[in-house]
Amino acid sequence: MEKMYGYVRVSTREQNEDRQIRAMEEFGVLPEHMFIDKQSGKDFDRPGYKRLMRKLKAGDTLVIKSIDRLGRNYDEILEQWRLLTKEKRAYIVVLDMPLLDTRVGHDLTGTLIADIVLQLLSYVAQTEREFIRQRQREGIDAAKARGVRLGRKPIERPDNYDEVKTSWERGEISARGAAKLLGVSHTCFRKWIDSETRTAV
Repeated sequence: MEKMYGYVRVSTREQNEDRQIRAMEEFGVLPEHMFIDKQSGKDFDRPGYKRLMRKLKAGDTLVIKSIDRLGRNYDEILEQWRLLTKEKRAYIVVLDMPLLDTRVGHDLTGTLIADIVLQLLSYVAQTEREFIRQRQREGIDAAKARGVRLGRKPIERPDNYDEVKTSWERGEISARGAAKLLGVSHTCFRKWIDSETRTAV
């Protein structure tokens, strides 16, 4: 008997998957047939997706809210679509894009239209992500050009830094011991020492 499964993905544990789950339930997907991943869509190495692929049989239907829930990488989305529809012979329904419903129009024309729409959407999604990354890089470069310091704010040296540093220079305490007295990590203490050495040179 054919079954209907739902796949839900959010990029981080802080994001809420309720909207996707609600859409699945309204479409008729049973809660026990939903598979959820809370991780990036950069590849398909996800526990929920792997369990889904083991369950999915020929004639079953996979429901997703939007094509980017399947993944982010253009080539990999197309490869998974081919695997699902051609090898597993399962149907796919993309709720936000009615044209991407492989249950409709099983003839060659219907399949061709779905494949063309998928390729177009995947290409647009990847192009947009690359555009966003480019704008981020340009923003960082512009900020650096203005002298804006990016990244974490440097940790300020405690009031007893000079005293502890002198003890360390005399060999009275180790670098780890000095870091402990200053309430910072060993790495942080070494960075302070290294930066002063470079400045002195």
